[in-house]
Amino acid sequence: MTFTTTLLASVARLALPFAMIAGAASPALAAPEDAGATASADADAGLTEILVTAQKRSENLQETPIAISVIGSAGLENRHTTSLLDLGDGAIPSLRIAPFFSRPSALIMNVRGVGVLSDSNQPARDQGVGVYVDGVYLGRAQGLGTALFDVESIEVLKGPQGTLFGRNTEGGAVSIVTKRPSGTFQYNGTVGIGNFGAYKGEAHVDLPAFAGISLKFDGVIAHRGGTVKNPLAGAWDFAAYDKRGVHVEALWQPAPDFSADISYDRSYDATSTLYYQLIAPGTGLPATATAPAIAANVLAAIGPVQSTRADRAVVGSPEQPGIGKTQGVRLGLDWKVAPALTLKSITAYRDLTQSQFDNGNAAPGLQQPATAANPTASFVGFAFSRYSLAKFEQNQFSQELQAIGELPQVKFAFGGLYYREDVKDNAQTANTNQFTDAAGTAYVLRPIDIKALPFDRASHVVTTSLGLYGQATWTPAVLNESLHLTAGARWSHDKKDGQLLVVNGAAPVLPVNGVNVVGPIALKASWSRVDPMVNVAFDVSRDIHLYGKWSTGYKSGGANSRSLSYAAFNPETVSMFEIGAKTEFWQHKARLNLAAYTGRYKDIQLDFSGLYEDVINGVRVATTRTTTNTVNAPGTGKLKGVEAELTLAPIDGLTLTASYAYNSVKIPATVNPFPQAGGVFITVPVPIYQVYTPEHSASVALDYALPMHGFDVRFHLDGNYDSGYYANYTDVTYDPVTRAVRYAQPKGEAGLVFNGRLAIANIALGDNRARLTVAAWARNLFNEQHLFYKSGTPQAGISGFFNEPRTFGLEASIRL
Repeated sequence: MTFTTTLLASVARLALPFAMIAGAASPALAAPEDAGATASADADAGLTEILVTAQKRSENLQETPIAISVIGSAGLENRHTTSLLDLGDGAIPSLRIAPFFSRPSALIMNVRGVGVLSDSNQPARDQGVGVYVDGVYLGRAQGLGTALFDVESIEVLKGPQGTLFGRNTEGGAVSIVTKRPSGTFQYNGTVGIGNFGAYKGEAHVDLPAFAGISLKFDGVIAHRGGTVKNPLAGAWDFAAYDKRGVHVEALWQPAPDFSADISYDRSYDATSTLYYQLIAPGTGLPATATAPAIAANVLAAIGPVQSTRADRAVVGSPEQPGIGKTQGVRLGLDWKVAPALTLKSITAYRDLTQSQFDNGNAAPGLQQPATAANPTASFVGFAFSRYSLAKFEQNQFSQELQAIGELPQVKFAFGGLYYREDVKDNAQTANTNQFTDAAGTAYVLRPIDIKALPFDRASHVVTTSLGLYGQATWTPAVLNESLHLTAGARWSHDKKDGQLLVVNGAAPVLPVNGVNVVGPIALKASWSRVDPMVNVAFDVSRDIHLYGKWSTGYKSGGANSRSLSYAAFNPETVSMFEIGAKTEFWQHKARLNLAAYTGRYKDIQLDFSGLYEDVINGVRVATTRTTTNTVNAPGTGKLKGVEAELTLAPIDGLTLTASYAYNSVKIPATVNPFPQAGGVFITVPVPIYQVYTPEHSASVALDYALPMHGFDVRFHLDGNYDSGYYANYTDVTYDPVTRAVRYAQPKGEAGLVFNGRLAIANIALGDNRARLTVAAWARNLFNEQHLFYKSGTPQAGISGFFNEPRTFGLEASIRL
């Protein structure tokens, strides 16, 4: 394949000098052990064993019959990973992470193309990929972009995880494991600077154990100025961030068989939105169309259309950071009541507040003053540059109990979960800029009092969820105990109680028996289901493991707070068959893991937007504002894909990795509930695209450690490719007469991004206990650019978001 050839050839050219050094060098010391398998241990041991907790107990990755990808602390450091969003370049091909439209304050995540929630600002809706930190489920997309604390590893479990992880894991689960207190004195501090005014600092301190108590303290700060300049003086630039946080953990071990682990974390995350560029001006619409056409003279007067990644916005507009504040406390109890039975408890409370200020779309908005019907319309007083202001508040409590143990030839895990969250949201909008002349050549800022703006929408939802699960693996005393049969199931019950308080700037209107009733619309809905799982695994040898698995999962139902009717929709579900092979060979210097899957995707939650909607009893509620309905797609969608991960340690100190994913999602055609051009309803189902899902994605990496006299030289290079994806589900509009597609949905561009790091490590300081490491790093090393998000039509104009430009910097760290 062309992209694979290009990617491998680029790595080979860059790696050749280092490979020549390696061939001539004396035997190398091993790079530090890393759960991401970025280094070999030594010539005899081969690749380092990777431990995972996907089945609620610590196990060897190669012997766990689940498709899992793992990236460890060294891998995160090598990629200069500040938050989860930095993994959006494709470090793990089947995992896709992107900002919610222009807002890095809320993330969109999917695994294998499943679990997408394209509108993250929805209190009564959920994502289909569960995110866990030290076993605690994080219920909202807001807050996921905060700076990561001292991470041991990130495990990505692919495919439905409905049995052991439960609700909202139909696509998979992302489990973040942080480093626990060690009970010995340790210090690790890092400082760094970079372009765009970036700086960072981290400090991690472990104290010696006393009275059976071990303490650990973590602090992190990360700042970067905007990558796109805002011409308005005093306003934030675009794509800037300011992150900081603290984490404190105490581990009490009064006896060998019991431990209590309590932790508290607090984070602050300020981000400005991405810059939404007008890539190509519209060519104008037919005279019969009511959609706006481009006013070319306006763009010519203010600035050129930016067809490549901009470093300065065309229009200066007010822009301030969206600020997220999160905090939480976790208590973990671990009691080994018998040699073969352990009881665990995880109790957690978390809360977050998130403000969002989005004003990055001024240039596309300039297309709206003139229409094809009246192309000479005056621009005097025309307001543009839509400022979207949204606030989100959430708190959650969870309690999970687990019993994990073994009997002769049987391993088991049983448990139960209680989860409750309370979520509120509201939103306001206003145009901040206004033209002062008929030609549209000059503009001023409009005086806006944000506090005085009416709410555009507001809602409040309380979610309660219960779950009971069990899973057991039987290894019969036949075939040298090479056969492993696993079965499990989980019962879940979700309940949502809420109210839609404001929609489109007014109290909701709900037709009841032909009469419009004005006031809050209630949501009272609940769902129960059972998610089973069956797994058959066979050990061909110590180094070759095969498995076949069938599992199911779901994403909870809910309601859309942008809808006029606030009608409940049902959960969407996934049933998936998967086969896999996990192998090691070449004296444990090579590891190849393969997986292939096929599945059914049902009741898929889809969003459609329009100017009004039909509601019950044939009464139509009209509005001049866009409203959004969420519907469950009819029929059954199809899932299929292939994944491969290869790790090689051909010589001491050198590790090569490559991974590839093919993910295909086919969604049934669905009727759009809104009228199209001319106000005509189209009853023919329209084709649906799966969003945020590249069909092909791949990643390669090279890591090399070379020992010198008194220090090590470490080099890392990775390259990440994806074939591009759709950002919107449907084509833009349909001809009401011919019912043919008029404007096809544009697809985001393919991208190939490289990251690199070169470090001088383990420089002895003082009494030889302290070690200094200095490093240079770069993300998007070759400053590649592609439109990862693309929207619009040739007639109305194309807009989108580019990937980030090259960032680079220097950092130094000291370990004691």
